[in-house]
Amino acid sequence: SLFLLSPSASAQPESKDPIKLTINDWSGQIISTKIMGSVLKSAGYNVEYVQADYLAQLTGLQSGDLTAAMEIWATTGREALEAAVATGKVVNMGETGMLSKEEWWVPHYMLAKCPGLPDWKALNGCAKQFSTIETAPKGRYLGGPVTWGGFDEERVKNLPMDFEVVHAGTDAALFAELEAAYAKEQPIVLWVYAPHWVPIKYKGEWIKFPPYTAECYSSGKYNCAKPEGPIWKAAWVGMAKKWPKAAEAVKAFRISNEDMGKLVERVDVKGEDLDAVVADWVSSNKNTWGKWLM
Repeated sequence: SLFLLSPSASAQPESKDPIKLTINDWSGQIISTKIMGSVLKSAGYNVEYVQADYLAQLTGLQSGDLTAAMEIWATTGREALEAAVATGKVVNMGETGMLSKEEWWVPHYMLAKCPGLPDWKALNGCAKQFSTIETAPKGRYLGGPVTWGGFDEERVKNLPMDFEVVHAGTDAALFAELEAAYAKEQPIVLWVYAPHWVPIKYKGEWIKFPPYTAECYSSGKYNCAKPEGPIWKAAWVGMAKKWPKAAEAVKAFRISNEDMGKLVERVDVKGEDLDAVVADWVSSNKNTWGKWLM
């Protein structure tokens, strides 16, 4: 069992109460969470996985109903995390080791079909190409699930852009549309993020918007590029008191963009079982996660 592999397995967990780790709606976050959960279980902790909306989970952390969230992206979650930390009830548990990028993205074949890309201004001239029955004559931007945030409606309104934001229902649906369009070289502009398998598998370009500034976001206009930056972990402030060693392990969690991209590809592209992929990583990286428990 994993318990026997842990360098601190002989230590008793400080509390038998469940450590509640949040599960969001994309494969990478679930992988991060289940790696952390498996490591904590190996040290004898009682771990529960709780489905939670990406941004709404911070409310659960403030109340203590949830214990920790393994991925808060600087691109979409910076403001919400800072607000939660400011309450004194949530702690930023540090970087995961991954650096985030989330932005509008077009397949490379669209550069010839829409001259001027990847500059955002070129999209307006090609809006009809990107339109669908539901958005015509405006172009369609395929965004991520509504729970991801992102301020795309505000950006479209305030730049302005001749586009309508349509949200995919799930992470899987978002990239299924890309795969179908890519196979036939059909027009599509959509939300793509990294670390992820899409920028590895498909040739394309991030749309270049006006540079990000803090004022662009604080003004509520969001008429600029999305910020880039770390992916953080966050926890209920009481975690460090109730499960101090587990809290230190969460702080110590690290994984690279490259390694995460490979894990997500195994699940989303190759169709491997997510839990089996996590178990394989845990089995193959004892020296890495063992240090988190020291």
